[in-house]
Amino acid sequence: QVQLVESGGGLVQPGGSLRLSCAASRSIFSTYAMGWYRQAPGKQRELVATITSSRNTRYADFVKGRFTISRDNAKNTVYLQMNILKPEDTAVYYCNRYPPQGADWGQGTQVTVSS
Repeated sequence: QVQLVESGGGLVQPGGSLRLSCAASRSIFSTYAMGWYRQAPGKQRELVATITSSRNTRYADFVKGRFTISRDNAKNTVYLQMNILKPEDTAVYYCNRYPPQGADWGQGTQVTVSS
C-alpha cells in the first residue's frame, strides 16, 4: 500500500490557475505510473491525466491544453498544473497509481471554480 496525500486545492475564479501536489510515502514511487482523478458531486470518479515512470503523459479530452501532469521522483511527488480553470472543473481531486489501487485512495483536495 502507498499512502498518498493531496494538497493545493482551493477556490479560484474561472480562468484562474492552481497547482496540485501529491506526496507518496514509498521510495519506490518512481517505478509507478501515476494518475490524477476527480469526482464532482453526484458523478463518478474520472481519470484526468496519467504519467508513466518514464514521464510519458496522457490527458482526458476535457483537460487537454489546460492541465499538465508532472512528477519529481526525488521528492516522491506528482503534480497537476491546472490553467484556464472552468466551473465544470469543480471536484475533489485525487491521485493514485495508474491503474488505481483501491487501498491507496487518499482524502483528495477540493477544487472549486466559481466567481
